[in-house]
Parts: sequence; C-alpha cells; structure tokens
Amino acid sequence: MKKFFVKNILFIVAINAMVKPIWIFFIDRTVQNKVPLGEYGTYQALLSLSIIFQIILDFGITSYNSRVISQNPERLPQIFPSMFTARLLLSSAYFIIATTWGYAIGYRGIELQLLLGVLCIQALNSMLSFIRSNISALQRFKTDGVLSITDKLLMICICGILLLIPATSQNFKISWFISAQIGSYALTSIIAFVVLLKVSKAHIRLHFDKTMIANIIKSSLPYALLIFQMSVYNRADAMMIERLSTNGKLQADIWASAFRQLDVANILGLMFATMLLPLFGKMLASRDDVRPLIKLCTDILLPFSVIITVIGIVFSNDVMQLLYKGAHTSAAMEYKYVFAWLIGSFPAWCMMYIYSTLLTANGNLKTLNIIAFFGVVFNLTLNFILIPRYGSVGGAFTSCVTQSLLSILFIVACSKIFDVRFEGKWLLLQALFAIALTGVALTIAAQTPLSWIVKAAIVGFAGAVGMVLFGFVSPSSLKLLMAQKKQQQ
Repeated sequence: MKKFFVKNILFIVAINAMVKPIWIFFIDRTVQNKVPLGEYGTYQALLSLSIIFQIILDFGITSYNSRVISQNPERLPQIFPSMFTARLLLSSAYFIIATTWGYAIGYRGIELQLLLGVLCIQALNSMLSFIRSNISALQRFKTDGVLSITDKLLMICICGILLLIPATSQNFKISWFISAQIGSYALTSIIAFVVLLKVSKAHIRLHFDKTMIANIIKSSLPYALLIFQMSVYNRADAMMIERLSTNGKLQADIWASAFRQLDVANILGLMFATMLLPLFGKMLASRDDVRPLIKLCTDILLPFSVIITVIGIVFSNDVMQLLYKGAHTSAAMEYKYVFAWLIGSFPAWCMMYIYSTLLTANGNLKTLNIIAFFGVVFNLTLNFILIPRYGSVGGAFTSCVTQSLLSILFIVACSKIFDVRFEGKWLLLQALFAIALTGVALTIAAQTPLSWIVKAAIVGFAGAVGMVLFGFVSPSSLKLLMAQKKQQQ
C-alpha cells in the first residue's frame, strides 16, 4: 500500500506543481494587482461567506460518499442517483440562504451580484468534488489527479488571454474573473461526469426517493456539521476582517495577498488528504495497519512544511514585496506580519491533513466535531477581540494559534484511537531539524551578500539535504521504488 501511495502521489504532485502555481501566482495574483485596491478583498470576503455556507451545499455528502464507496465500490450505481438528486436540492437551498445572509450583513447592489457569481462558483466546484470523490474512491487516483487540474487549465487559458490583450488587461473587472471560473468549473464538471460513466456503472438520472435521500442526509449530518465548523474557523477570518476592521476592504486585500501563499503551500497537503481518505477507508475496512502509512506521510509533510515555513518567515518582507504592489506602500509591515503568521501555521495544516483525514475515514465524527467546536469558539472569540484593534494581523495571529492547537488535538485523538505513538528520538530529530534549519536560514540571510531569492534557494536545498541526513527520507528506498515501477512498465 505504501508503494501504491507513493507512486500515485508523485504523479499527482507533479501535474499539480506544473499547473496550480501558474494559476495562483500568474493569474489570481495578477488579477488582484490589476483591479482597484480593495476590490479583490471584497471578492475574497464574499468567497469566504460562500465557503462557510457550504454546509448547506454539500451537507457532508462528499466525505460520506468517499468513505462508503471506497469500502463498498459495488454500491456506487445504487446510491449515485439519489446522492446526485440530493445535491441539486441542497444547491437550491444554498443559494437562497447564503444570499439572504449576505443581504442581512449589508451587501447591496454590485456586491450582491458578485455574491451570486461566487455562489455559482462554489456550487459547481462542490459538484465537481462530489463527482471526483467517486472516481478517487474507485482508486482511480491518476484520473482524479488530471481532473483536479482541468478546471485550472481552462481558467489559465481564459484569464490569460484577457490579461494579455492590452484593451482588456487595462480595464480588467473582477466580474470577468468570476465568469471565467464559472465557465471552467461547469465544463470540467461535464467532463468529470463523462469520465465517471466510463469507469463505473453509475447512471446520471434524477431519483427522488424520499426515504433514501432522507437516509443519505441523516448519515451525512455529522460530516455536514464538521465541514461547517471547519469552514468557520478556516474561512471566517476574511469576512470578519472586511466587516470589523478599520478600512476593512484594504485589510481584506492584505489578508488575501498573504493567504494566497499559504494556499499554494497547502496544495501538497490537500493532495495527500484527497488520496488518504479513500486509502484509509479501504485499509480500515480490510483491517490493515495504517500506522506505516501515517509515518510515511508525516515524515514527508512535517519536515517539508518546516522548510517552507522557515523560508517564508525569514524572507517574508521580500516575498510580499516581490508579489504585491501594495507591499511597497505604508502598509508594508502589515503585509509582512500577516504573511509570517499565516505561513507559520503551515506545519499545523499539514498534520491536520493527515490525522483529521484518518479520523474521518474511521468514522470518528463525534471526536472530530468536538475538536472542531473548540476551534470555532476559540477562533471567533480571539478574532472578535483582535481584529477590531489589529486588523488583518490580528486575524493572522488567531489563525496560526487556532490551527496549531487543533493539529495537536487531532494527533492526540489519533494516538488514543489507533495507538499512534511518536518515539522520543523521532520527536527530538524533528525539533533539531527545525532548529538547525532556522539557524542556517538566519545566518545566510544576515551574513551573505546574495539576492534573497538565491538565499532562499540555498535554505531550501539545505532543508532537502537535512531531510535525508535526519532520516526522514531514504534515497535508497526511493530508488528501489522507481526501479520496481520501471520493471512493471
């Protein structure tokens, strides 16, 4: 199972690394720099609102579906029509409730129009995730990997043309950006439907079976509650910053600028989680030992996240000034500190991608929801205290502390349920690795006359070498794995 996982994750990482950074840095970032200051911040706040209300849109069906199908693939043709019908009904409720809430908190005119567009994006993206959950649950990870970048490829083509043509580039509108995403997600969803029909016996039809739909929603309810609570403590920050801060639109712009880099870093962790949910589900159903796979993922993600975090914090000012024109204004220090706090939460995100996914696959929804409820209360309380006074910096600090506490709680829960234990030597090595790399980064940043990009590259190389020297990654095992792959081909 470890070999199967590594082979597939390498493929998925490779294709995502080629596409998603282009979308995030060359399209999404460029759009933010093109539109008037504060306009992208409004878009980001609306996006956060749409994600928070995803509980209505998805109702935990995607997570529940992935767990059920990975353990019982033969059930796909039976339950797919009812799940599909349930999702369409929930989508209608999603639009009504989210729009009403947006109006209630003060959005009017063009903001409401943008909100409807963002809700369309979220509805189509959620439908695409649901279709892909069936494909990945059938262990078709490479097919799912290709689908995971198809929407971004289409967006890159559409927005890239608009940004390259002088007439449209100079007058780029955030509404064009939203429309491009709607079209790309819609086309990708159609492609995913066709692929699903070819790899399974599922049929696309409406099947309004009240009993089955009620059972699906009832079974998905714990997942829905979990998704809602996670959406609140992960995404409420942007909306609260825009609503509660002095000069909220600018503060939301700063938050969006910094959060984009964390989003890029999280691509790897999210890919791990996408693969791990059906893999864990299948292994647990077969009563296989999941601990070797957990250790493999932790040994890869934790030191990697430390490398990214150290580079991000040490060179935070340089990173933000390279990417955003706003970081050269009087708000430069806010850009720097918001990014430093957010990227500081990256190791916690990576650990949550592993351990919360394991708890989800095992059906420990009560434990997950209790931990998530703590996260919601802690996050909202601290945000209400800090954001009015410190703006986006207060929100970033709250996010870092929240994610760190929750990752510890998820790990503790897994250690009790699955007897996952960390040896003292392993913990010491992880701590020494982080300390040593931080020392190297600070020394290089202060003592060498090179450009900061070269310095960051040196720190990254030192971190990669450190992962081998500290025993987190074994070159011999990777060579053996690749040799076996060639023999199989």
